[in-house]
Amino acid sequence: MAKPKRGSGWGGSRLVAVVILAPLFVLVAALGTRTGLWRYEIGHDLLAMRVGAGLTAFGAAAAFALIVFALRRRASPWLAALAVAVSAVTVGGFAWQVTRIMDGPPDDISTDMAEVPGFGALGARRGDGSGETGGVDACPGAVPAMTQVAPASAVWALQEAGFSVQGGITVARVAGTHRGFWFGTVHDAVIRIRPGRTDVRVAARDGRPHGGEACRLATRISENLRVVR
Repeated sequence: MAKPKRGSGWGGSRLVAVVILAPLFVLVAALGTRTGLWRYEIGHDLLAMRVGAGLTAFGAAAAFALIVFALRRRASPWLAALAVAVSAVTVGGFAWQVTRIMDGPPDDISTDMAEVPGFGALGARRGDGSGETGGVDACPGAVPAMTQVAPASAVWALQEAGFSVQGGITVARVAGTHRGFWFGTVHDAVIRIRPGRTDVRVAARDGRPHGGEACRLATRISENLRVVR
């Protein structure tokens, strides 16, 4: 009597688990970094970008295997479709992250390159987080507000961009910090207020590239400043 063929459902499920492992691992790496369980260099550079990349490659191979099994009617085509979709999104996410870090503008953006605003009291927290500063050429949205905004309006512009105000508020300066959601990256911002012009500077506290996040934040603050009265 012939033995019944072993079902492939369990094997297919295991392959799907391999595909899903990479994004789950990156999620844990990100949230662990965000909550302070490990440093950014460990959570992002090692766990997410190195180990996670390896798991993504294994996941792509598992998705390909599921396609072969589905064509041979040894696995559900729905499982194969799910695996391919998850793998494609994961691979695309890694490619996008690498591209934005390598090709993004500096994570130190100022609307005034002739006289770059300093961070004042926040400078003590920044340590040696210094690097290349970019202006409107690197970040087209980083333009000054050609008016002397009120300090209360500067506070509003920072808070609307997701910053918490730090230090004292004066007629000439307002500063704040922004903490990213996934890896908890900290960006500092300063709004310098002068007669006829208000400038913005945003920079990553660690001085590392973060895919142009400083540009996005500086653009948001600049837009807020230019709509206030």
